[in-house]
Amino acid sequence: MELPLVTIYTATCFGSVGGGWLSAMLMRRGWSANAGRKTAMLICALCVLPVVFAPQTSSLWVAIWLIALAAAAHQGWAANLFALASDLFPKQAVASVVGLGGMAGALAAMAFSESAGFILEKTGSYWSLFAISGCAYVSALAVIQVLAPKLIAANLGRSDN
Repeated sequence: MELPLVTIYTATCFGSVGGGWLSAMLMRRGWSANAGRKTAMLICALCVLPVVFAPQTSSLWVAIWLIALAAAAHQGWAANLFALASDLFPKQAVASVVGLGGMAGALAAMAFSESAGFILEKTGSYWSLFAISGCAYVSALAVIQVLAPKLIAANLGRSDN
């Protein structure tokens, strides 16, 4: 049973590096940081969507590859999300912003874990949990686009002296 986990975790390594590489490559080709990062995040978000089919397949390896793709895309998303924080906030605030985001993510994960048991009890299926997970990244990118349509650095009233 080790091979499925090795497969998924190996995919995450490629996703993490690949997500950062993709946005950097787009920016090297003249794309703005806004377009490069958000395009990379959109591609990652779209690569998570097929995980919705993981509980529907009868093939263990199809499920593993769908989960591996989603896990790799999550890592690519995360690489760009951390970089997005440095695009939007002054260097003195980046660690705090990332820390607050991590705390919010941990709280949301706890709430999701609690609700997962309730959802499984009521539906008897993992499909809705995978559907929520699959759609979360596209939804999050939509929120990012509404809140920061252009990556304009926040002015926190401090100078860079």
